[in-house]
Parts: sequence; structure tokens; C-alpha cells
Amino acid sequence: MSERWRPGLTVAAVIEREGQFLLVEEETPEGVRFNQPAGHVEPGETLVAAVVRETLEETRFHFTPKAVVGVYLWQKPGSETAYLRFAFSGQLGTEEPNRALDSGIIRPVWLSRDEVAALAQAGRTRSPLVLAVIDDWLAGRRYSLDVVRLWRDGVGLVV
Repeated sequence: MSERWRPGLTVAAVIEREGQFLLVEEETPEGVRFNQPAGHVEPGETLVAAVVRETLEETRFHFTPKAVVGVYLWQKPGSETAYLRFAFSGQLGTEEPNRALDSGIIRPVWLSRDEVAALAQAGRTRSPLVLAVIDDWLAGRRYSLDVVRLWRDGVGLVV
């Protein structure tokens, strides 16, 4: 019997302030890279709860999702590893300046779209999705959060 293909379920936050986007500089197996606040959805966790948690853990900022920017499927070149990413935009809240950052996160950083594009061109973003999500956000792509539904005990819930 062959093994099923299962992409990793991830979330990301696209957060813009005065023409700058909040990214994180992080250690990866490929070296230091830049990414949106992002990560894997934990068992039993909703997509919205995951993006709120990941943003806080990686940036020290609270985040309130307001819209879905897009859903992206990316397969890592030369690998069977793939990721299904749900990207959210929303409102940045207060910072917890004394909170420790997640393991592997060097620092949060604010960068312009052009700076992110230069990093992507140099192969210094975690994936091509980093710039794609920013470009989709700049293009005005916003979908209601109610497109993301959770079914528990036979009941559909907006999350």
C-alpha cells in the first residue's frame, strides 16, 4: 500500500504598516531566511487560532485576523515536501516586549515590498509564497473569514 501525500498545513500573517511589512528573520535548515509570521497548525487548532498564536510567538505582537488573503499550495523544489498555506491579513495589536521569541526566530523586522522582492531574488525568503502573499495583499485580495469553516460534532462553525 502506498503512503498518502499530505502537505503540511500552515498559516501566515501579512501585516502592513506605512508601506512596511512585518516579517521574521529566522534560522532554517537552509540558513537564515525571511518569512511572514507563520507556522504549522497544531492538532485541534483552528486556522485563525493558529495564525494568532504564531504571530505572537514569532513577533511578540498580538494579531487579530480580519480577512483571508489567499490559499497557496507550494511544493519545495527537489522534494516531496509540500505546504498548504492559509494567509490572513488583519490588525496588529499590542506588543509583549519581554516575551521570548519562538525557537529559531532571530528577530521581527519591518521591510518594504521592494526589500522583500530583493530578498526573494537572492533566495533569502523561506519560500516564494512570502512575496506572493504580499503581492496578493497589495492587489487588494481579501476574502471574508467566514470562507474558513470548522466542523465539529456535525456542526459547521465560522472561525
